[in-house]
Amino acid sequence: MGTVIIVRMSPSHPHSEQNGLPDEEPRPEPIRFYGTHWVDHTGGYALRRSLLGPLAAVLAVAGAGVLWFVYAGLEGSETAGWLRALVVIAVVMCSVMAFIRTWSGYSRPRGETAVDDSAFRSIKVVGFVGVFTAYAVRSAVEAPGEKLLRADHEAALDRFRRGTAKRSRNPARRAGRRRRQRS
Repeated sequence: MGTVIIVRMSPSHPHSEQNGLPDEEPRPEPIRFYGTHWVDHTGGYALRRSLLGPLAAVLAVAGAGVLWFVYAGLEGSETAGWLRALVVIAVVMCSVMAFIRTWSGYSRPRGETAVDDSAFRSIKVVGFVGVFTAYAVRSAVEAPGEKLLRADHEAALDRFRRGTAKRSRNPARRAGRRRRQRS
């Protein structure tokens, strides 16, 4: 006897073939260290926020300490004063720019013409103290990025519900209206 292969078809795309609207309720995007628990504040959300915020602050202070040792090494090697000042100015400027860039990423949506984050990667590496500080401060209010993701998720849910409400009407009545309007 021959082998029989049974193939079960599952929808490969979450949209219905009739109208292009999603068949399932949209799922929220996960946030690093929080997953999707930010939606309903379950699964240890409060504990994570209470631990990650202070941890980011400790890392910022530790990073500032490392930078202090770097400066002390420059001073001990009898480097020219202008060069030491230049290094301090560069690190401070990078930290400020990294803080502003990170903070705005948590609170404002990126426009279509926004510069790619990869262009600022080196500035964020040098200014890592600013990144940790922004994360620590934002964690005091909410999970970093939660405000933007919540707005996106609620808009997607609203679109889904409106599409579902349109599809749940009686299609026979709509067909009858079309016939009456044409005649």
